[in-house]
Amino acid sequence: MSAGRSVNSQSQDWCTPPKYVNAVKEMYNGVIELDPCGSTYSIVGAKTEFILPFFDGLKEEWNYKNVYVNPPYGADRIRGTTIKDWLKKCAETNQKYHSEVLALVPVATNTAHWKHYVFGKASSVCFLYDTRLKFIINGSTDNKGAPMSCCMLYWGSNIQRFKDIFMKYGAVVNISDLIGEKAGYFCTKDNQSLFSETKDDLFLVK
Repeated sequence: MSAGRSVNSQSQDWCTPPKYVNAVKEMYNGVIELDPCGSTYSIVGAKTEFILPFFDGLKEEWNYKNVYVNPPYGADRIRGTTIKDWLKKCAETNQKYHSEVLALVPVATNTAHWKHYVFGKASSVCFLYDTRLKFIINGSTDNKGAPMSCCMLYWGSNIQRFKDIFMKYGAVVNISDLIGEKAGYFCTKDNQSLFSETKDDLFLVK
Protein backbone atom coordinates (compact mmCIF):
# COMPACT_ATOMS: atom_id res chain seq x y z
CA MET A 1 0.00 0.00 0.00
CA SER A 2 1.03 3.51 -0.37
CA ALA A 3 0.42 7.01 0.70
CA GLY A 4 -0.93 9.68 -1.53
CA ARG A 5 0.03 12.70 0.52
CA SER A 6 -0.37 16.43 0.44
CA VAL A 7 1.90 18.36 2.75
CA ASN A 8 0.59 21.87 3.24
CA SER A 9 0.69 23.49 -0.18
CA GLN A 10 2.99 20.88 -1.70
CA SER A 11 1.58 17.93 -3.58
CA GLN A 12 3.73 14.88 -3.03
CA ASP A 13 3.24 11.15 -2.82
CA TRP A 14 4.96 9.80 0.29
CA CYS A 15 4.87 6.05 -0.18
CA THR A 16 5.65 3.33 2.33
CA PRO A 17 9.29 2.16 2.31
CA PRO A 18 10.00 -1.50 1.46
CA LYS A 19 10.75 -2.73 4.99
CA TYR A 20 7.30 -1.70 6.21
CA VAL A 21 5.55 -2.98 3.10
CA ASN A 22 7.19 -6.34 3.81
CA ALA A 23 6.14 -6.21 7.49
CA VAL A 24 2.53 -5.45 6.57
CA LYS A 25 2.52 -8.31 4.07
CA GLU A 26 3.95 -10.64 6.72
CA MET A 27 1.18 -9.54 9.09
CA TYR A 28 -1.42 -10.33 6.41
CA ASN A 29 0.14 -13.64 5.30
CA GLY A 30 1.45 -12.15 2.08
CA VAL A 31 -1.74 -10.57 0.76
CA ILE A 32 -2.86 -6.98 1.37
CA GLU A 33 -6.49 -6.85 0.38
CA LEU A 34 -7.07 -3.08 0.26
CA ASP A 35 -4.98 0.06 -0.06
CA PRO A 36 -7.57 2.84 0.08
CA CYS A 37 -5.02 5.62 -0.33
CA GLY A 38 -2.96 4.39 -3.22
CA SER A 39 -0.46 6.09 -5.45
CA THR A 40 1.10 5.39 -8.81
CA TYR A 41 4.46 5.37 -6.98
CA SER A 42 3.32 2.77 -4.45
CA ILE A 43 5.11 -0.55 -4.04
CA VAL A 44 2.44 -1.97 -1.73
CA GLY A 45 0.71 -4.01 -4.40
CA ALA A 46 -2.64 -4.47 -2.69
CA LYS A 47 -5.27 -6.52 -4.52
CA THR A 48 -7.53 -3.45 -4.55
CA GLU A 49 -6.23 0.11 -4.65
CA PHE A 50 -8.22 3.34 -4.54
CA ILE A 51 -6.21 6.04 -6.31
CA LEU A 52 -7.19 9.65 -6.80
CA PRO A 53 -8.59 11.28 -8.86
CA PHE A 54 -10.62 8.23 -9.94
CA PHE A 55 -11.45 6.81 -6.50
CA ASP A 56 -11.61 8.76 -3.25
CA GLY A 57 -10.75 6.18 -0.60
CA LEU A 58 -12.71 8.01 2.07
CA LYS A 59 -15.91 7.71 0.03
CA GLU A 60 -15.52 4.02 -0.81
CA GLU A 61 -16.51 1.06 1.35
CA TRP A 62 -13.63 -0.74 3.08
CA ASN A 63 -15.38 -4.09 3.40
CA TYR A 64 -12.21 -6.15 3.07
CA LYS A 65 -10.54 -8.78 5.25
CA ASN A 66 -7.52 -6.56 5.80
CA VAL A 67 -6.57 -2.96 5.03
CA TYR A 68 -3.33 -1.01 5.02
CA VAL A 69 -3.45 2.79 5.10
CA ASN A 70 -0.69 5.34 4.70
CA PRO A 71 -2.86 8.47 4.68
CA PRO A 72 -2.04 12.07 3.81
CA TYR A 73 -0.51 13.73 6.86
CA GLY A 74 -1.50 17.22 5.77
CA ALA A 75 -4.88 18.68 4.92
CA ASP A 76 -6.48 17.90 1.57
CA ARG A 77 -7.80 21.34 0.74
CA ILE A 78 -9.59 20.18 -2.39
CA ARG A 79 -11.70 17.59 -0.60
CA GLY A 80 -11.70 19.27 2.80
CA THR A 81 -10.34 16.24 4.65
CA THR A 82 -7.53 15.60 7.13
CA ILE A 83 -5.81 12.63 8.71
CA LYS A 84 -8.61 12.63 11.29
CA ASP A 85 -11.03 11.44 8.61
CA TRP A 86 -8.72 8.56 7.71
CA LEU A 87 -8.27 7.38 11.30
CA LYS A 88 -12.02 7.61 11.86
CA LYS A 89 -12.51 5.37 8.81
CA CYS A 90 -9.92 2.90 10.17
CA ALA A 91 -11.70 2.58 13.51
CA GLU A 92 -15.16 2.38 11.95
CA THR A 93 -14.03 -0.25 9.43
CA ASN A 94 -12.66 -2.49 12.17
CA GLN A 95 -15.85 -2.04 14.16
CA LYS A 96 -18.26 -2.48 11.23
CA TYR A 97 -16.58 -5.24 9.20
CA HIS A 98 -14.18 -6.74 11.78
CA SER A 99 -11.41 -6.01 9.31
CA GLU A 100 -7.81 -5.94 10.40
CA VAL A 101 -6.47 -2.44 9.76
CA LEU A 102 -2.89 -1.15 9.86
CA ALA A 103 -2.04 2.54 9.49
CA LEU A 104 1.32 4.28 9.20
CA VAL A 105 0.81 7.70 10.79
CA PRO A 106 2.61 10.41 12.79
CA VAL A 107 2.75 10.06 16.56
CA ALA A 108 0.34 12.72 17.78
CA THR A 109 -1.07 11.55 21.09
CA ASN A 110 -2.42 14.99 22.04
CA THR A 111 -4.65 15.34 18.99
CA ALA A 112 -8.39 14.80 18.72
CA HIS A 113 -7.99 12.01 16.18
CA TRP A 114 -5.83 9.98 18.56
CA LYS A 115 -8.22 10.59 21.47
CA HIS A 116 -11.22 9.56 19.41
CA TYR A 117 -10.03 6.83 17.07
CA VAL A 118 -6.83 5.38 18.53
CA PHE A 119 -7.20 5.31 22.31
CA GLY A 120 -10.19 3.15 23.09
CA LYS A 121 -10.42 1.82 19.52
CA ALA A 122 -7.05 0.46 18.33
CA SER A 123 -5.45 -2.68 19.72
CA SER A 124 -1.74 -1.94 19.52
CA VAL A 125 0.79 0.61 18.43
CA CYS A 126 4.40 0.28 17.34
CA PHE A 127 6.41 3.44 17.97
CA LEU A 128 8.93 3.16 15.13
CA TYR A 129 12.60 3.63 15.96
CA ASP A 130 13.48 5.41 12.70
CA THR A 131 15.06 8.75 13.54
CA ARG A 132 13.79 10.10 10.23
CA LEU A 133 11.61 7.62 8.40
CA LYS A 134 12.52 7.66 4.72
CA PHE A 135 9.36 7.39 2.67
CA ILE A 136 9.48 6.89 -1.07
CA ILE A 137 8.74 10.46 -2.16
CA ASN A 138 7.48 10.77 -5.71
CA GLY A 139 9.24 7.52 -6.48
CA SER A 140 12.61 8.32 -4.86
CA THR A 141 14.22 7.37 -1.54
CA ASP A 142 16.83 10.12 -1.95
CA ASN A 143 15.47 12.41 0.74
CA LYS A 144 16.13 13.50 4.32
CA GLY A 145 13.22 11.56 5.74
CA ALA A 146 10.18 12.64 7.68
CA PRO A 147 10.81 15.18 10.45
CA MET A 148 8.12 13.72 12.70
CA SER A 149 8.01 10.53 14.76
CA CYS A 150 5.93 7.84 13.12
CA CYS A 151 4.14 4.73 14.29
CA MET A 152 2.21 1.75 12.99
CA LEU A 153 -1.30 1.49 14.43
CA TYR A 154 -3.27 -1.75 14.53
CA TRP A 155 -6.99 -2.34 14.85
CA GLY A 156 -7.58 -6.08 15.11
CA SER A 157 -7.40 -9.17 17.28
CA ASN A 158 -4.04 -10.69 16.28
CA ILE A 159 -2.22 -8.66 18.92
CA GLN A 160 0.57 -11.15 19.61
CA ARG A 161 1.27 -11.56 15.90
CA PHE A 162 1.50 -7.77 15.51
CA LYS A 163 3.98 -7.65 18.40
CA ASP A 164 6.07 -10.53 17.05
CA ILE A 165 6.38 -8.89 13.62
CA PHE A 166 6.79 -5.23 14.55
CA MET A 167 9.03 -5.48 17.63
CA LYS A 168 12.03 -5.44 15.32
CA TYR A 169 11.02 -1.97 14.14
CA GLY A 170 10.24 -0.27 17.45
CA ALA A 171 8.49 -0.40 20.80
CA VAL A 172 5.18 -2.24 20.59
CA VAL A 173 2.53 -1.35 23.14
CA ASN A 174 -0.70 -3.30 23.61
CA ILE A 175 -3.49 -0.75 24.18
CA SER A 176 -6.38 -3.18 23.79
CA ASP A 177 -7.25 -2.86 27.47
CA LEU A 178 -8.40 0.69 26.69
CA ILE A 179 -11.07 -0.51 24.25
CA GLY A 180 -14.46 0.47 25.60
CA GLU A 181 -12.91 2.42 28.46
CA LYS A 182 -13.51 6.11 29.02
CA ALA A 183 -10.11 7.75 29.47
CA GLY A 184 -9.20 11.38 29.92
CA TYR A 185 -12.31 12.16 31.94
CA PHE A 186 -10.62 14.59 34.29
CA CYS A 187 -12.90 17.62 34.12
CA THR A 188 -11.99 21.26 34.06
CA LYS A 189 -13.99 23.98 35.79
CA ASP A 190 -16.32 24.19 32.82
CA ASN A 191 -16.91 20.45 33.19
CA GLN A 192 -15.56 19.53 29.74
CA SER A 193 -13.70 16.26 29.60
CA LEU A 194 -10.71 15.65 27.35
CA PHE A 195 -12.98 13.54 25.13
CA SER A 196 -15.60 16.24 24.71
CA GLU A 197 -14.04 18.24 21.92
CA THR A 198 -16.49 17.35 19.18
CA LYS A 199 -19.82 15.73 18.52
CA ASP A 200 -17.85 12.63 17.56
CA ASP A 201 -18.06 11.79 21.26
CA LEU A 202 -21.23 9.98 20.33
CA PHE A 203 -19.10 7.49 18.41
CA LEU A 204 -16.40 7.20 21.08
CA VAL A 205 -18.09 7.26 24.44
CA LYS A 206 -21.15 5.12 24.86
